[in-house]
Amino acid sequence: MSKMALIFPGQGSQYVGMGKDLFLTPSGKEAFELAREVLGNPFLELLQNGPEEELQQTANTQPAILLVSVAAWLQVQEAGVKPDYVAGHSLGEYSAHVAAGSLSLAEALRVVRRRGELMQKAVPTGGGMAAILGLSAEKVEEACQQASKLGIVAPANFNCPGQVVISGEISAVTSAIEAAKELGAKRAVPLVVSGPFHSTLMKKAGEELFQVLMNVQWKSPRCPIIANVDAREVVSSERIVQSLVEQVSGPVRWEQSIRHLVDLGVDTFIECGPGKVLTGLVKKIAPGVNLLRVEDKESLEKSLAYLKESR
Repeated sequence: MSKMALIFPGQGSQYVGMGKDLFLTPSGKEAFELAREVLGNPFLELLQNGPEEELQQTANTQPAILLVSVAAWLQVQEAGVKPDYVAGHSLGEYSAHVAAGSLSLAEALRVVRRRGELMQKAVPTGGGMAAILGLSAEKVEEACQQASKLGIVAPANFNCPGQVVISGEISAVTSAIEAAKELGAKRAVPLVVSGPFHSTLMKKAGEELFQVLMNVQWKSPRCPIIANVDAREVVSSERIVQSLVEQVSGPVRWEQSIRHLVDLGVDTFIECGPGKVLTGLVKKIAPGVNLLRVEDKESLEKSLAYLKESR
């Protein structure tokens, strides 16, 4: 029996004007108006018209991507598509919770705006991230260990085979890049981010986020969510809160999450939200699966037509 998972993108997929097609649909318009109530007109103005550098700020990026991802999911849901599992990359895990029904959109928007603010605030000066390409995860860990005598650095995202993102203090990250190249990395690309996300430097943000998440009305999810921290299903609200707190300062195990979904029988993945970062990663992790996307009217129609034929 073939199974389906919806996957939701994280930070880095944003662009000015994303989701405008989706917000013209009745459910998309409703989500848009809800965001107006929760986050105000300036936020929606920024989402639609920029400026881009302001949209790139973590506290704006996070609710913006969540809103567009949920608007995309609403179209899929209205077409009668029911996923067996949901998962999201970092911030995308919150969109996954909305899709699973464990979190309301209004609360999700509030929480991720706060999460973005806490992450921005917790950023120590001199933190950064880099993508290490063409090197095994074990070798990347080795490079980080070698560099950690200069400061904090560790893997932050296990994205797909041959793509691991590291995070930490700049001097240690720079040293780890050199060590990774000596160990055979093809390339190392410093990332344009506002902080060392998914590293122990973000511990304080995670602790403060715990208070925020404890005030949320969690409901039982309609389907299991695969958590970033351990690539396993979460269903209870205690476990949900714990996994989202740990996620701030722990690595995103995306490759392991996708492999686990494939082991559970998932052969169709639908990326809901801006961009196609996750589609690219899944292609490298599980080359044989069906990959669909919903980002605008065109990709929605394509994906629904495919699902209709394959039923």
